[in-house]
Amino acid sequence: MRRLVPAVLTAIALAVLAAPAGADPAPTDPAYTRRDLQNIADAYGRITGPGGQLQNPTYLPALVAASTQRTVDQLLTQVASPTHPALTPGNVVPGWNVGNPLRAGWNGTRGVSRAVTFTNRYGAQLRGHVYKPLPGASDPYTGRPLRGPFPGVVVTEGSVQGSEGMYEWLAQDLAERGYVVLTYDVQGQGASETLPHQPSPADENTLPFCNPFAAPEDGEMLGCPGVPSQQLSNFVVGTEDALDFFTSTANPFRRSLDLSPDPHPATPGRTTRIAIIGHSMGAAAVSKVQGTDRRVATVVALDKLAGPSSSGPLDGTGNRPVVPALAVQSEYGFTVSPWFLSGGSSLNPSPSPDGPDPMRERASGYDAWRAAGVDAMLVVPRASTHLDYTDIPLVLPASRYGQDLTSVYVQRWLDRYLKHRRNTGALLGDSFRYLEPAGDGAWAPVRLHRDDLLSFYYCSAYALHIPDGVVSDGDVSGVGCP
Repeated sequence: MRRLVPAVLTAIALAVLAAPAGADPAPTDPAYTRRDLQNIADAYGRITGPGGQLQNPTYLPALVAASTQRTVDQLLTQVASPTHPALTPGNVVPGWNVGNPLRAGWNGTRGVSRAVTFTNRYGAQLRGHVYKPLPGASDPYTGRPLRGPFPGVVVTEGSVQGSEGMYEWLAQDLAERGYVVLTYDVQGQGASETLPHQPSPADENTLPFCNPFAAPEDGEMLGCPGVPSQQLSNFVVGTEDALDFFTSTANPFRRSLDLSPDPHPATPGRTTRIAIIGHSMGAAAVSKVQGTDRRVATVVALDKLAGPSSSGPLDGTGNRPVVPALAVQSEYGFTVSPWFLSGGSSLNPSPSPDGPDPMRERASGYDAWRAAGVDAMLVVPRASTHLDYTDIPLVLPASRYGQDLTSVYVQRWLDRYLKHRRNTGALLGDSFRYLEPAGDGAWAPVRLHRDDLLSFYYCSAYALHIPDGVVSDGDVSGVGCP
C-alpha cells in the first residue's frame, strides 16, 4: 500500500497554495487537491485536532495511570489461570488494551461493568466485559428514567490483534442509554486464550492442546481450531459463542437483559431484542451471522458491511441480507492516501485518475440490503479511517469526530430497531449532541453538524420502511449523490 510521504505533501501544498477555493472543484482544479490535503490532515484529528490526544493536558497522565492498572489486572488474571495462556500483544504489551484513558471512572458512576470469562466451542477461554445501566439512573441525553430489562448488544472486535478495550467507548455509550452490552476478545486476540483445549469437561486445568497431524480416528482435536486468529471463521465462531454466553445464566447481568419475545420485530421470525456489532473482520463476521442466527434482530457493521457479492480480504460471499443493517464505513484504510489513489477500496487502494467513485462505499453491502428490501443505512464520516472505531493512543490515523458521529448513529439505529422508537427524523437529522469524555471524570457536550462531518467523496444513503409500508429512500445529507 502506497504512502504519501511528507515531501510529496509539501510539493503539492506549494503548488496549490495560491489557488482559489471552490465549492465543488473538479479533480483538475488545484482547489480540489487543496481540499484533499485538508482531508488528509483531518484524518489525524484524533491525535492533533482540538481536544485531541495531544491537545488535552489530561490525556497523557490518564494514559499512564490507566495503562499501568490495565497491565497489572491482566497479569493477575493470567497468573490465576496459568493453563489458559493468552500469548498476544494485548496481554503482554503495556497499554495495548487500555482504550480511551479519559473514560476511567465510568464504572460505578455512569454505568456498571464487570469482567467475564467464558469458553468457546474449541475449549479456549475467552475474556471480556459486560456493561449495563447504573441502577436508578436516567438517560443522560433525555433525562428519562432507565427501567429494565434492557435490549442486548454483542460487540465483536476487529482483526490484526484488535482488543475489546478498544471498543469500550461504544459499550459505555450504549449502556448508559439503556442497553446491556458484551465486549470480548476472540480466540488469539487481546486477553483471550491463544490455543484450543482437548475437550475434557472433568478437568478445567487441562493444558491447551491441538495436533495438526491427528487423524479423525485418533479421537484427538483435528488441527488447531481458532489458530491463527486472523481468519474469518474465528470471528464468526466468536460471535456465535459470545451470543451463547450472553443469553445464558452465566451472564452476570442476565436479569437485566430483556429476553422476552418481541411482539413487533422488524424481521419476521426474529423475536429477540439483540443486536450484533462488528468492526473490520468482526464486521464481516456479523454480516454473515445476521443471516443465520435467529437471535439477531439487527446488525451494525463498522467498516464494512459485507453483502453476498463482496470480495476481497473481508469476503462476504454467501451472506444474505435478513435483518436491518447500519453500515458505518471509512474513506481511508490503515493508511491515508490522496484522491488519485482512491480506487479499489479503502483497505486496498488503487489508482483513480478521475477521482473517487461516489458509489464506492455503497457497493460493499448497502446496495445488496436495499435491493433485498431490507432496511439499511450507510454513513461515511469525513476524513475517517479504518481505525476511527478503535481507541488507540497516540499512533495511527483516525479522525477527530468520526467515533462521536458513529456512536450517535448506532444509538439512534438501535433505538429504532430494538426499542421500536419512530425516529426517522432523528436518524436523518442534521445536528446531534454527544457527550464526550474530557478526563478527570468529566463528560463534555459536543455539537456535531452532520453535513460538516460526512464525506464529500462518498455517498451516505438510507432505505427505510416508514409507517404504512412506504420506503423512504435517499441520500443522507442531500448532497446529490446518484
